[in-house]
Amino acid sequence: MKTIVLGGGVIGTTTAYYLAKLGHEVDLVDRQDGVALETSFANGGVLHTSEAEPWSRPGMPTNIWKWLGKEDAPMLLRYGALPGMWRWGLAFLRNCTLERYRRSTMINLRLSFYTLQCIKEIREETGIDYDLMQKGTLKIYTRPEALEQNRTECETMRPHGMVFEAVDAKGCVTLEPALGPIQQTLVGGLFFPPDEHGDCHKFTTGLRQYCEQKLGVRCHFGTEVKALHKRGDRIDAVETSKGPMSADRYVAALGSYTPRQFQPLGIRLDIYPAKGVTVTVPAAGWENGPKVPIIDDTRLFGLIRLGDRYRCSGSVEFMGYDTTPSRTRCQAIVDNVSGVFPEFARCYDPQTAQFWAGLRPMAPSGNPYLGPTPIRNLFVNAGHGHLGWTMSCGSSRAVADMVAGKVPEIDMHGLTLATRD
Repeated sequence: MKTIVLGGGVIGTTTAYYLAKLGHEVDLVDRQDGVALETSFANGGVLHTSEAEPWSRPGMPTNIWKWLGKEDAPMLLRYGALPGMWRWGLAFLRNCTLERYRRSTMINLRLSFYTLQCIKEIREETGIDYDLMQKGTLKIYTRPEALEQNRTECETMRPHGMVFEAVDAKGCVTLEPALGPIQQTLVGGLFFPPDEHGDCHKFTTGLRQYCEQKLGVRCHFGTEVKALHKRGDRIDAVETSKGPMSADRYVAALGSYTPRQFQPLGIRLDIYPAKGVTVTVPAAGWENGPKVPIIDDTRLFGLIRLGDRYRCSGSVEFMGYDTTPSRTRCQAIVDNVSGVFPEFARCYDPQTAQFWAGLRPMAPSGNPYLGPTPIRNLFVNAGHGHLGWTMSCGSSRAVADMVAGKVPEIDMHGLTLATRD
């Protein structure tokens, strides 16, 4: 069985891996010169059960309106994006009820834990080095009401697998001594022991090499997908910048660009690009910085150490397919980090810091699209939003099973086109 995987990010590459493991002859196609050079290149680095919640949640529409036009807002909707996203926006609003929010969280949590299981197995098989860190994630709070609200929500997810513990300010400092200077400003935190962290680009690059050398996957880089050609109820070929390619099965893992290929086929996917930015700096000069990944739920930033560098995240912008990192928005993240950790200035130099932006493929519900489409030999693995790294291996293993005609190990309700409302 020959299968073509379209897209060489972490989603596409893990899909190729699992298909090859199932005995498929696999071709991986990507327009870049290697894998994980777009959305998977410099993401937040967290595989987090702690952030399984979708952005479509109660109160979010009010916040978006409040943040409208503010360059330093954690979520910025630009006026110019409105004409092209009104349909997606209405679907997003429909998903902001408490019932839908909790249902979507449960679905993401299920897939996130499955990924942690799957990536452990990949590590054991391949020995890939990707700056893995298994110290959990600590969310810190300066407002009692915010801590209590999030603790309550986590409690509702505990029966569905959520693992966490609430700690007071002293407990936060015990977990991460670098918080000592601001202990008096903290009201407490939530600690999530299962969370893992690592460099998604390094992982995907290592897995690509393993796929080529050990599993016979053929990679076609610098090859842009132009169109999918349909004949009857099947895809006949994929047109690329280097000519047509054909196979028995096709898996679209093109992130935010997946709907563009599906629309001419009459398949609608509600996915909109949400631009996220990160700032990466050398860790040298701040060796006593945090070792436990920190998410500040008040200032809305994340700070983690990845090997010999720190990565800061915490911003999203809706502005179509523009991938230029906004210096203003990057600086807002830096300012938030510096407000909590003044010593961050020791390793931050605006001249050498890496400012990056990637397009997160965001579905209105916050749940990805996985599995079969109305076209018999076309499958999808896209729409993971800010949780692409978090849900990558689990999604790809499930999709590979479905491509091979197997029943996935996990419940797919709410994830396939046939089970979404």
